[in-house]
Amino acid sequence: MAAWNSRDLNRILSHYTDDFVIETPMAARLKPESNGIIEGKPAVRDYWQLGISRIPDLHFQLIDLLVGVQSLTVYYVNTATGKRSVENMFFTAEGKVSRAFVNYSL
Repeated sequence: MAAWNSRDLNRILSHYTDDFVIETPMAARLKPESNGIIEGKPAVRDYWQLGISRIPDLHFQLIDLLVGVQSLTVYYVNTATGKRSVENMFFTAEGKVSRAFVNYSL
């Protein structure tokens, strides 16, 4: 959460594998050709840069954190939009996020 709120893409991406995949309705909206699935750090960087540039006051506030065996579910609110989100992140043995699924409130 701190990395995201810093808006520093290098810091954010340091938590993810090179072949990271994210599935999110926001990607389908911002990059329709993706069908909501963005694969690989370079493509994710481009997608997240687009999101950061479109929401200049982007800030996430943690609501709850649920812990699994090799996964986390983060429930948060984007204070710039008021939208609540749940992000399910799956980790490698090295502690990097390899895949994430995001769901948004309507």
